[in-house]
Amino acid sequence: MATPFTQRWGLFVLLGVVSIALGIVAWIDAISVTLASTMIIGLVLVIAGAVQMFHAFSVRDWGGFLLSLLGGVLYIVGGFILMQEPVTGSIVLTLVIAACLIISGTTRMLIAARHRELNGWWIILGGGLISLLVGACLYLTLPWSGLWLIGTFIAVELIAAGVGWIQFGLALRQANLLSGSGV
Repeated sequence: MATPFTQRWGLFVLLGVVSIALGIVAWIDAISVTLASTMIIGLVLVIAGAVQMFHAFSVRDWGGFLLSLLGGVLYIVGGFILMQEPVTGSIVLTLVIAACLIISGTTRMLIAARHRELNGWWIILGGGLISLLVGACLYLTLPWSGLWLIGTFIAVELIAAGVGWIQFGLALRQANLLSGSGV
């Protein structure tokens, strides 16, 4: 028997199509998406800093008052810097991502090398090598990689999510058809 959920399969397909379209737009103008995202991250940091400062004053008798207050101030300052200098901010964010990829890739390669007796150790080694190479490429191509990386990540996420929603909607359609209620 069809449920109202399966009968609304078209809404999931529509969500997928819109997500893919937005992903394509984001990919075409990855630099603008990167800069806008950096500014949004800055705004989020300002809000988080204000909340943390409010919290610090609300529980000022707590032993961590000064550190909590300092953390809030740093969030706010960092957020304003990202909003005022989104190009520099996106480069710094890309540098952090590159460092994380290099460190995690190297770590996975070392783990794989230490456990060569296990089946599939080479898959972890290969994944670590890819992460290391991507991180190194991002670092070596700074500042240019800082201008497109975040926008490209967002574009890929939107497209991947869109494909998933379309597949989900079509699966619901199939379930709806199999239950005998038609379209």
